[in-house]
Amino acid sequence: MVTKFGKFCRNIRMDHGDLLYDMAEKLGVSSAFLSRVENGKAKPPMEWKKIIISEYQLNKEQALELEKYMSEARENVIRVDSLSQGDKDMMFAFARQLNGLGDDEKDKWRKLLKM
Repeated sequence: MVTKFGKFCRNIRMDHGDLLYDMAEKLGVSSAFLSRVENGKAKPPMEWKKIIISEYQLNKEQALELEKYMSEARENVIRVDSLSQGDKDMMFAFARQLNGLGDDEKDKWRKLLKM
């Protein structure tokens, strides 16, 4: 699912005649990673803000829009549309039980999940 940040980046790129590869080079990442960010499968690094503003000479309004979309893209969102119904049920059941777990139990889960 393309994010507002992804749409914004694509529009900026296209306005400047850049391909995905060109923008990825400017950001110092692979085209694959930039594509994942644009499609909401990865979060944009905060360092990108300065680079995009500078490389694409964004005006104040565009810079504020970029910041807003970047913040939205960096929020913790869990996408469940690709999960099976059974996995969704399990995830939501765990989430409902989380508040009832004690600190020791939560620590065990953190270790299990390598957090």
